[in-house]
Amino acid sequence: MPSLPTLIFIAIFCLESLAAMLQNGFLVTMLGREWVRCRMLSTSDMIVACLAASRFCLHGVAMANNLLASLDFSRAVPYMNIFWDLFNALTLWYTALLAAFYCVKISSFSHPTFAWLKWRISRLVPKLIKGSLIICGLEVISSATGNILFGQRKVSLSSYRNETLVYRVQASFQLYFFLYDGFVWSIPFLLFLVSTVLLIVSLCWQLGQMRDLRPGPCDPSTQAYTMALKSLTFSLIFCTLYFLSLFASALKIINFQNHWHWAWEVLIYANICLHSTVLVLRSPKLKKGLKTWPQLQCPCDAGSQGFGRCWP
Repeated sequence: MPSLPTLIFIAIFCLESLAAMLQNGFLVTMLGREWVRCRMLSTSDMIVACLAASRFCLHGVAMANNLLASLDFSRAVPYMNIFWDLFNALTLWYTALLAAFYCVKISSFSHPTFAWLKWRISRLVPKLIKGSLIICGLEVISSATGNILFGQRKVSLSSYRNETLVYRVQASFQLYFFLYDGFVWSIPFLLFLVSTVLLIVSLCWQLGQMRDLRPGPCDPSTQAYTMALKSLTFSLIFCTLYFLSLFASALKIINFQNHWHWAWEVLIYANICLHSTVLVLRSPKLKKGLKTWPQLQCPCDAGSQGFGRCWP
């Protein structure tokens, strides 16, 4: 029988996961409804829809995986880990792609590379979405193959009853998978980090110019830029904490047991849950959809170009 603290953190984790699935399900439903009725989606909405779908599945798999592990269904956990690897990789890549898209479209840098990307990025996004899916699929296949080979090697060595050799092989495989996961996760995270920081720098520069021309904090344009900077800062914090949490788990820096394991899971997935909240609250159309969901009209009928700026 689990202890009382364990049950409390399990309940918090499940409620958090269900809330995150509800948020991301709402995003997918709204954007899917727009696509069905209008037969089109804006480029940013394509990325947001893919990101929301991957996060919906990630939270569902994480909740199922942790519950199966706590109920001693250890045989099903490796299979669930395959799906978790896939949706976690997709979440990281689509988050990076969303940040890169807004960096290119909104930043005011005059470098020729930014000018070329700003002209081409909308056409490249569908290909980048498909490319991210292919990359994540290859990553999961290679990771699953490595785990299968490791399991077979461990079984063959165990037959010789050489515990020292088994320990060394296990340690070498753990080091390999740590380096592999660190490399695979670092690429999209660095893309997200660079894109977000560049966008923050650009918006700060634009805000400084705007304050020189229009002094006063009550100016609507100044308030819009300030809110965008706050949203970007929160997104940067949440996504960075999520990456660092994954890194700490892979490195086995923190090896919590019992209720502390569930507390750590609550902390990890709270970051992407909060980032999904930022996406909803920073989109005017989505905020309106929360209030007038049954009467929501197709944005194309109103001459809109999508769900507005949904800051990364």
